[in-house]
Formats: sequence, C-alpha cells, structure tokens
Amino acid sequence: MTWRAAVLTVSDRSARGERPDASGPLLAGLLRELGLRVDDPVVVPDEIQAVQEAVRAAASSYDLVVTTGGTGLSPRDVTPEAVAPLLDRQVPGIAEALRSRNAAAVPTAVLSRGVAGTIGTTLVVTLPGSTGGVRDGIAVLAEVLEHALAQLRGDDH
Repeated sequence: MTWRAAVLTVSDRSARGERPDASGPLLAGLLRELGLRVDDPVVVPDEIQAVQEAVRAAASSYDLVVTTGGTGLSPRDVTPEAVAPLLDRQVPGIAEALRSRNAAAVPTAVLSRGVAGTIGTTLVVTLPGSTGGVRDGIAVLAEVLEHALAQLRGDDH
C-alpha cells in the first residue's frame, strides 16, 4: 500500500500528560505493519471541537484517519458526536464489524459507539481507546483497507 494514515488519540488524561498514550503508538505501529506511512500519533482531549479540528486537518492530508478513544459510554466520550457530523458518507459495515468481531470473547465490545465513513476521499474510522480494542479494530480493517482506499481513489477494483 502507498497510502498515508493519521492516528489521533482522544484522551483527556493523555492530553494533560497524566497518562502515557498506549493505544496511539500501538495503532500507528499496526498500521505501519500493514504497509501504510504513518506519522506519530496526535493526542487531543475529549472535546468535540478539538476532535473535529484534528480530524478535519488530518482528512485534508491523509488517505486514512483512525482515532482511538472516546467511543464508550463515559460522559466525556464524545468522539462519535465529533466525527459523525464531519462525514460525507457513513460506512456502517465497518463500525458494525468492529463491534461484533470479538463480542463473544469481550461482551463489552458492543458498548462501543464508534463510527466510520468518508470525508472526501479519506476514510475515517473511530476505534476504542483500549489496546485490545485497537488490535481487534486493526484485524477488521486489515481485511478491507486496501480495497476501501483504492475505491476512494477511484481505482479500478
């Protein structure tokens, strides 16, 4: 793959420097293993405006934007509310697959409110903030990513 990906970690504590970002670097590494060029993760607080600004900026320069964090039920989890209004088109099959992939082993996976879709020709996917959720999410994305990004470019498939 010759695509570029941006990783955004959504975490109040990591943004304040109170907790190291574990899921962002893991996500970046897993995307690199899939052959994407990935810059270092950007950490933003659980604030709708901060998430939207980071997603908009990344979508203007990258083929893929993947967030980690802020998709649960906690009062500060606002990633879906921040990202969904930015999407030109939703890709609900990705979000559904992310939730269902390991729900038998991790029943709380169904509590994720993550979304997926496109902004222009950029694919945007929101993953949970746990390292397990990131690994599970990449397992789902690995199966469809090349095809999805090629379609967004208008390549013949």
